[in-house]
Amino acid sequence: METEFVKLTPEDLEELQQVARETFIETFRDGNTAGNLEAYTAEAFSLDQLTNELVNSNSLFYFLKAAGETAGYLKLNDEEAQTENVIENSLEIERLYVKEKFQGQGFGKAMIEQALEAAFDLDKRHIWLGVWEKNEKALQFYKKLGFEERGRHTFELGGDRQTDLLLVKEM
Repeated sequence: METEFVKLTPEDLEELQQVARETFIETFRDGNTAGNLEAYTAEAFSLDQLTNELVNSNSLFYFLKAAGETAGYLKLNDEEAQTENVIENSLEIERLYVKEKFQGQGFGKAMIEQALEAAFDLDKRHIWLGVWEKNEKALQFYKKLGFEERGRHTFELGGDRQTDLLLVKEM
């Protein structure tokens, strides 16, 4: 299947909002309440919040298109756009989501490769991300690709305090 990465602009805002909500809920509906998912997505993926993120010059957003259809999206953060300071000279993968119907086709790996290319272009030595400690599928995926646990942080999902593992890969 032919794929391509498309860098997002503010004109992509409404599609980004729809894809962000859809993929987040698909990913985390098991093990979380509908109320906590709705509270989180209403805030994190509001039009105002996503607009602020899209216009931040230190954040990069991409849609992964498969045969012309959006299969998922990727958000990368550099410098002060990073959600926290995990490791020096690094690029953060804040969001990497593939729609359920496109999973198992190598698109997650393609997104990691896109992120690694961006990190290389920015002359970064590390790339990092946070993963919910209960998301075994994602943890196995990232560890298979060479990411190593370097810490933990708390993630607020609605009213639920959860633990994310911080994973780092050297370039």
